[in-house]
Amino acid sequence: MKMEAYQLSRLLLLLSFFGFSVLAPAGRAHIGDFDEVWKKRAQDAQKAALESYKENPEDVTNQFNKNVRKLLQGTNSTRRSLKRKKYRGPCLATNPIDACWRCKKNWAQNRKKLVDCAMGFGHEATGGKNGEIYVVTDGTDNDMVNPKPGTLRHAVIQKEPLWIIFAKDMIIKLEQELIMAGDKTIDGRGFNVRILNGAGITIQFVKNIIIHGIHIHGIVSKEGGMIRDSVDHYGFRTQSDGDGISIFGSSNIWLDHLSMSNCKDGLIDIIMASTAITISNCHFTNHNEVMLFGGDNSYSQDKIMQVTVAFNHFGRGLVQRIPRCRFGFIHVVNNQYSNWLMYAIGGSQAPTIISQGNRFTASENLASKEVTKRDYALPEVWKSWTWISQGDLLLNGATFTTSGDPKSKQQFTKANMIKAAPGNTVPQLTKFSGTLGCKVNKPC
Repeated sequence: MKMEAYQLSRLLLLLSFFGFSVLAPAGRAHIGDFDEVWKKRAQDAQKAALESYKENPEDVTNQFNKNVRKLLQGTNSTRRSLKRKKYRGPCLATNPIDACWRCKKNWAQNRKKLVDCAMGFGHEATGGKNGEIYVVTDGTDNDMVNPKPGTLRHAVIQKEPLWIIFAKDMIIKLEQELIMAGDKTIDGRGFNVRILNGAGITIQFVKNIIIHGIHIHGIVSKEGGMIRDSVDHYGFRTQSDGDGISIFGSSNIWLDHLSMSNCKDGLIDIIMASTAITISNCHFTNHNEVMLFGGDNSYSQDKIMQVTVAFNHFGRGLVQRIPRCRFGFIHVVNNQYSNWLMYAIGGSQAPTIISQGNRFTASENLASKEVTKRDYALPEVWKSWTWISQGDLLLNGATFTTSGDPKSKQQFTKANMIKAAPGNTVPQLTKFSGTLGCKVNKPC
């Protein structure tokens, strides 16, 4: 641990010294003119990311596992159903994030309570907690430079913190990528809100973003052009990739209760020294390259990346990258994995992957029984990477190849490490993954 802390301190020192001046064109993704405004944002984002980094990440994993076990001990953990069936009974909150806010009739009058419910590495995300409510009344997206008040694009570029909600059911087709300013919550609860068949959401060089309760489907690449990214700045953007959500050089991000599928590139990308992120309670289906954590083998600044992936249902039609990681520390805990077509968890560049209490159900394909995949490294190299499986439930012939120096692994397997809830609890913990269909004045 002392050696690892020393190496990390050196990394942080180098980051502080070089800053984002080292960014190559690829590191300025889709910013056609990396002007003084963007340089200042990059510097501020770097500082925020370093401040968000946890020197002892096992403290975060332990607290997460403790909270889950506490909830399960106080509830009836009888497995009602292993299948994703539409639930029609009384309101149930089956994991500690949901138990914090769901099943209360007045949730819509107390929306910001949600901030208190985050767990994992993104638990400090505040979103728009300290701002006003902004109601999106118009689902159009016609003007990229001067967005119309009442539209989602107008809401997300404002300088001040905002809690963004919706006035009605909406299908929003984004004509270009939606570039978010910091300190924003997009809260889709109460209505059926879909980002559909257009560009995706870009979280670039900002902090404190919460996105909750929306559908994101059919995202495509867009050609770029002049796009406003704040109330007092716009500039040229190059062609977007077609990610559902792209997190770039940002920190304190929480993505919760999203339903995502079928995007041109990834469903969620986390790249360029982003950190302090939680992805929870989401439902992912019908996609090839699901989640990319770290996009460049040469970008070692991604060592500060810390991500929690929890209570998600990785459902039908997923192929690979669930997630695929470079560098960083990734806690994959209490997720439902159903029939991946190639592999589930992959990586290169020695990421630390702690897999705890997941439920892995392999497909019938004999060639895809293995959960893990190491890229661009021979066994004599990757055998030292810390990849741990603890309490995972491996079904239908699924296998998980662990690795790591025994001395490095010891800190994650010693007696005083809090174990995750075991894999057989996952159907309960993930029962209400994806968007919830909340109705105002009714328990959600």
